[in-house]
Amino acid sequence: MKTKDYLGRIATALEAIAEALETTSGGTAAFELGEANAYHWQGESEALLAVPKVSRVPLDMLRGIDHVRDVLLKNTEQFARGHGANNALLWGARGMGKSSLVKAIHADIGARGGFERLVLIEIAREDLDTLPQLMRAISGNSARFIVFCDDLSFDSGETSYKSLKTILDGGLEGRPDNVLFYATSNRRHLMPRDMIENERSTAINPSEAVEEKVSLSDRFGLWLGFHNSDQDTYLSMVRGYADYYGLALDDETLRARAIEWAATRGSRSGRVAIQLIRSLAGEQGKVV
Repeated sequence: MKTKDYLGRIATALEAIAEALETTSGGTAAFELGEANAYHWQGESEALLAVPKVSRVPLDMLRGIDHVRDVLLKNTEQFARGHGANNALLWGARGMGKSSLVKAIHADIGARGGFERLVLIEIAREDLDTLPQLMRAISGNSARFIVFCDDLSFDSGETSYKSLKTILDGGLEGRPDNVLFYATSNRRHLMPRDMIENERSTAINPSEAVEEKVSLSDRFGLWLGFHNSDQDTYLSMVRGYADYYGLALDDETLRARAIEWAATRGSRSGRVAIQLIRSLAGEQGKVV
């Protein structure tokens, strides 16, 4: 074998070994994104799974949350332009459009010009321990990323909040400039009240016992509260959905059906409203 060919084979083998070592030694290679602008992070395999069609509604269909909509939209627009922006915690009543708002804003900005590429990555609460790997993988990308965790909360004994806390603020690596973290939760402090009280009552230093977990919510620059809607707001949601989907119902009939529907479920919210609209659409032979 010629010396030149022999050295070439050695060089090729060394390159392959180097790539394998990078994969197995804790380094995370940067991802090359496809055409999709929405992905699901699979923590176990450390892979991004493209979501070609995201389940969401248009931004102008979301009613009764005008203030928080405007605040989060402005924050996200600033980020998509490469300007300063804050991580956001959307907390409060169930079914009032927290996760729908995040997805609707992402779609709205993506459909308009004047912004950098904005990619939405959903991460499950169970995969938060792998957040540092995800951050390293996307930090060098030219796109801008919203990492989104729906229904975020922590119970007694869980430690995955530490990975999130490090990413949000104070860690050596910190959060990359091209990444924001948005989360939704029914709990303002991300942990149940009975857990807070239990740790306070059993700890040597009660205040320090819960400080570490409660301080996690302080790492979010925006706290956006979602509250139960009154009847007028609920009826406005129902009317808006009915008009959007072209349902042929007069105001009096729609109002009566909406009030009855809410009464059987014991609540008034955007989720209850859209469930009613699906039922009405089915009666009229339509799909929502």
